[in-house]
Amino acid sequence: MMGFLLVLAFLLLFLCTILQKWNDLRYRKKGMPPGTMGWPVFGETTEFLKQGPSFMKNRRSRYGNLFKTHILGCPTVVCMDPELNRYILLNEGKGLVPGYPQSMLDILGRWNIAAVTGPAHKALRSSLLGLISPTSIRDHLLSKINDHISSFLSGWNGQVVDIQERTKKMWLLSVLKLIAGVEEGSLSEALESEIYKLVIGTLSLPLKFPGTNYYRGFQARKKIISLLKKVIKERRKVPFCSSSDMLDSLLDVDSQNEEKLSDEQTIDTILTLIYSGFETVSTTSMMAVKYLHDHPNVLDELRKEHLEIRKNKLPEDKITWNDYKSMEFTRAVVCETLRLATVVNGVLRKTTKDAELKGFLIPKGWRIYVYTREMNYDPFTYPEPSSFHPWRWMNKNLECHQFFFGFGAGGRLCPGKELGILMISTFLHYFVTRYRWEEVEGEKLLKFPRVEAPNGLHIRISD
Repeated sequence: MMGFLLVLAFLLLFLCTILQKWNDLRYRKKGMPPGTMGWPVFGETTEFLKQGPSFMKNRRSRYGNLFKTHILGCPTVVCMDPELNRYILLNEGKGLVPGYPQSMLDILGRWNIAAVTGPAHKALRSSLLGLISPTSIRDHLLSKINDHISSFLSGWNGQVVDIQERTKKMWLLSVLKLIAGVEEGSLSEALESEIYKLVIGTLSLPLKFPGTNYYRGFQARKKIISLLKKVIKERRKVPFCSSSDMLDSLLDVDSQNEEKLSDEQTIDTILTLIYSGFETVSTTSMMAVKYLHDHPNVLDELRKEHLEIRKNKLPEDKITWNDYKSMEFTRAVVCETLRLATVVNGVLRKTTKDAELKGFLIPKGWRIYVYTREMNYDPFTYPEPSSFHPWRWMNKNLECHQFFFGFGAGGRLCPGKELGILMISTFLHYFVTRYRWEEVEGEKLLKFPRVEAPNGLHIRISD
């Protein structure tokens, strides 16, 4: 019996080796970067998602800054070279277009602004910028954001809260209010439960079987679309609606093209707004609370800035655009949180034709993972890179540094950058001027593939 089991184990090991070698040969082409492709279909996705930064560092030590792999259902070249990463991000016109994994394209929709190119991208970006440009924020959105966040943060004294859950809910309720005037209630709760599934499904293998994250995310998309279609239908019943929210603008005529967005485009644009902030604004807000707790000197400086703003205000007075623009240290805290937590690990591009990078051939249709995480810890740009030190951003224009990609780059610079920073800043304004807090216990934090606290991040709040 023991001999049979040994033979069976040997045969399985032999078969596994043959399958992996076959998969490597399948993607082998003269002049390509070195690397391994893992299993057929699955590739090296499991190792990539579980090991994260260690996976990248190990491959770089073996193959260099440019290596091939197979992740998230796609043959992929990973680039960890800062200069080359910048070149890739700034040269979409040379056949290096957005190349997000199939799971993300299916779940966020084909009109997701991160996926479209050419005139379609220009039109959608123009529509988005019209909604969330600095001018629109100042004239239309700031007052609503202020009211909602101020109200949302009321009554937390004496509570133990999961700040991860609260910041996600804060973003979702804020953006639903801004987009379509949706108040907290049955509709927001229905959308909230489905959006959580959608977000998880975007980073998964596109296996459409019940029980998989992809399947749950795709089903969540269907339910969200159904809910949003009802909202759009109700809005159209009132042709002269006075709500003046983003949905009104999306359903109206585009000022440049004199064409209305289709319902599919409108819904995908709404999903893009919800998803992008859910992954960045809420997570950065949570991690800022964490870092401020761990660094009292930073918290003291931040609180000083916000108490100065409130000095000549009544309790009910809102913050103004000038108040926001004066929050220089707050902006530094936001940028340092983005950098140290690495809320954005990288972006994906796809080749529309055979391309040559650093002397290597990248075949048509392959993904390129522009991995930017390591640049956030470059000691030449950020002395003592593991330290939380917001002062490094003061008066040094680091936000515009050629290798800081926290908000994207070139024509793909995040159109919601200013809205996101303003919402985090407004949250911090009311949070630090009203409350003090302490962590209930040391919660585990994961930083790959997304930043999260699997069991929540619980804090005890006092005034």
